Formats: sequence, structure tokens, C-alpha cells
Amino acid sequence: MKFKLGLTGSMGMGKTSTAILFQKHNCGVWHADKAVHRLYGKDGDAVKPIAKYFPKAIIEGSVNRTELKKYLSEDFDKITLLEKIVHPLVSEDREKFIEKTKYKINVFDIPLLFETGSNKEMDKVACVYVSNSIQMERIRSRKSMTEEQIEKINKQQMPIEEKCRQSDFVIETNNKKDTEKQVVSIIKQIESYLDA
Repeated sequence: MKFKLGLTGSMGMGKTSTAILFQKHNCGVWHADKAVHRLYGKDGDAVKPIAKYFPKAIIEGSVNRTELKKYLSEDFDKITLLEKIVHPLVSEDREKFIEKTKYKINVFDIPLLFETGSNKEMDKVACVYVSNSIQMERIRSRKSMTEEQIEKINKQQMPIEEKCRQSDFVIETNNKKDTEKQVVSIIKQIESYLDA
């Protein structure tokens, strides 16, 4: 049996670094964001359908995120159209990973896990969590988004309290050492479930 653990949380809460810890402890890891990068890359599966609706976002056969962001900043509602193109392709990429993986426990790093209904395809769900002040500090330190963009993305996502409530595990990511202890504990619980 290949166990599927969904890993989610809001931006700046440490999802990617937590996924790396699962990988360190012998779990297969699939990242939704990396799948999107593959789809947006040269001749990726998302290039043609995106070109149809966002023609200026295609540069040298791949999707240019900066140009794509310009479309969304002009009309943020276009994100719904973009999601309709990208989400099915991301699901296909995930299915291919599940078919090929050799790991017993597989972690799926999906920012919009609940919002896209992908939680229904998981055996269990873990949600990363930090306080709002730490979250905002982390996001601002990246200097990749304006305050307005941060606010729009946060509004688009399910509140973190609700994500935690619907998850089987909550991982507090205040520091790496404690996060790793929680990751190891979750792996042990899953292993005992698989061995039962």
C-alpha cells in the first residue's frame, strides 16, 4: 500500500521546508508548485492552453510568471480561469508520481489542498502552522509580493484555523528542530498504522 499524506498550510508557514524533512526521513515527496513549474516550462502541457487566454505570458515557448502576474493584477478574477486550466494538469502530474513512486509513505505538498478538494484523495492530512506575526514576517522577508497581493492570496485561501481543524495532524513550524520531531512522530504513527 502506498500511503498518501496531504501536506498543506497557508503561505509563509513552512510547508516546503517541512516537506524536505519528510523527504529526509525516507518519504516520497511531490510538490504542487514544482509540478506547475514543469507545466509552465518550455513546451510544458500548460503552455498551449495558457497561450489561448494569456498570449503575452508566453515567451520563448514557456510561461513567463511575471507577465502572467500582470494579467492577474489587472483582473484578479482571471485566476479562476487560470486554475481551470492548471489544476487538472497538476492532478495528472500527481497521478503519474503515485504510479511511479517506490516509497511506502508519500507526502503531497499542496497549498490549496482543501480548496481544490484534493484532501479527499489523501489517506491523512497534515497542516503546517505558525502565528500570524511569524507568517507575515516570513512572507515580507521574501520581498516577492506587495501587501495588496499578500492580502488577495490570503483571502482566496481557506482560513488557517479551518485548515488545522480539518487536518489529522497539525505541525507547528516555529523552529526546524521541533518541526523535525513532529515530522518523525507523524511518520511513526503512519508506520504503525501500516503495520497493523
